[in-house]
Amino acid sequence: MTRYAAPGTQGAIVSYESRYDHWIGGAFVPPARGRYFENPSPVDGRPFTEVARGTAEDVERALDAAHAAAPAWGRTPAAERAGVLLRIADRMEARLEELAVAESWENGKPVRETLAADLPLAVDHFRYFAGALRAQEGSLAELDEDTVAYHFREPLGVVAQIIPWNFPLLMAAWKLAPALAAGNAVVLKPAEQTPASIHLWMSTVADLLPPGVVNIVNGFGEEAGKPLASSARVAKVAFTGETATGRLILEYAAETIKPVTLELGGKSPNIFFDDVWAADDDFRDKALEGFAMFALNQGEVCTAPSRALVQRGCYADLLDAAVARTEAIVQGHPLDTATMIGAQVSREQLERVLSYVEIGRKEGARLVTGGERAEYTGEMAGGYYMRPTVFEGDNRMRIFQEEIFGPVLAVTSFTDFDDAMATANDTPYGLGAGVWTRDMATAYRAGRALQAGRVWTNSYHTYPAHAAFGGYKQSGIGRETHKMMLEHYQQTKNLLVSYSPKKLGFF
Repeated sequence: MTRYAAPGTQGAIVSYESRYDHWIGGAFVPPARGRYFENPSPVDGRPFTEVARGTAEDVERALDAAHAAAPAWGRTPAAERAGVLLRIADRMEARLEELAVAESWENGKPVRETLAADLPLAVDHFRYFAGALRAQEGSLAELDEDTVAYHFREPLGVVAQIIPWNFPLLMAAWKLAPALAAGNAVVLKPAEQTPASIHLWMSTVADLLPPGVVNIVNGFGEEAGKPLASSARVAKVAFTGETATGRLILEYAAETIKPVTLELGGKSPNIFFDDVWAADDDFRDKALEGFAMFALNQGEVCTAPSRALVQRGCYADLLDAAVARTEAIVQGHPLDTATMIGAQVSREQLERVLSYVEIGRKEGARLVTGGERAEYTGEMAGGYYMRPTVFEGDNRMRIFQEEIFGPVLAVTSFTDFDDAMATANDTPYGLGAGVWTRDMATAYRAGRALQAGRVWTNSYHTYPAHAAFGGYKQSGIGRETHKMMLEHYQQTKNLLVSYSPKKLGFF
């Protein structure tokens, strides 16, 4: 196992700057109002850099730069744009370890996850959309021997992207890769909790992009996000975050009738049928890992399987084994590759998670394990650590219905297939779901019956390119991580051409 040194300390493989301005037009630009805010690491709660606090004036400067760059980038041949994305992927891969350590330090997640999942997936998304762009074709239809309808895909122009703090670099890749491939210029606002790692990434690839094609404005939602999302100079808004903020984004976009992509909250069911327990084998072991996946990334995942529904025949045995698996999760320093769960992203988020533990207790849910903050001394003193927590209760409880965004699992039982589907779908969300069974007919029926945009079957928490990701109901609009996203960042131009010399004959 490896223990990485904190960025900027002796022996570290990566360092952050002491200050980050906005990135506008290919250069760092100080904030118009001269204000900055501190960025603490969740590992120890201490600030490690300060970041420009953006306002509407900074958004306008970024939009100026994006509009200046968009026409030329949009006219750049597809093969050249694809080549740029491939070079970005190569550069990221060459510095993958550095970026992984930097992101773990800023976000608090275990470096084993950033090394094995976040950064490799981000790299692959740039490569995937480079290939998807090269394979994209327009179309023509011969309406009759003298009339042809041509269809061309054209970039929207300048798009706004607002990303969350739970996967800072992967969420940036999910949005930037298709937008850039489609020929758009971007103004991106990172979450105020994790603005620095995207700047570190930008410094890694900046020379590969024409100035102004990607611009980054830091700041808070009301001060920077709102003027960006509501600007009439933006052709589209893509947002990942909580559902309440998604509603605001829709309101802002409606003012100027612009399209949106929203990936919002979730309260995903993870369903275990009795036959999971039919044999003590690799499949049972895999299912127990699937149960414990609620703690991946400290539970700070929109699709976290935060509701476990277990059929009554195997309920007691499965729960006992699954709780033991949960209690075996190694919590520790996020930069240690042995660590399985790190720190919540902020003090506010930790307090939110702890408040839901109290809500669960007051509702009468039974606390099975966890339920408390993990306190450490030394390098981790002051960090935001939460023990993986499991409750037993009823699906009507708030801990079953509301997104907690922390390592808190609510478990209940079901009788039969119909009961499982009714309970699983009894939520305003519909982002993800999991189904565990040895019977593939049951798996298929469940997958079709569940009201969720992605249903993992005998697996959970895999996010490959070329598998569409997005939500039903209040979990969002649109899909990501699939070639269809190219069209989300394009508009269709139809040329309806008559080659006949004859008039129509109306006048």
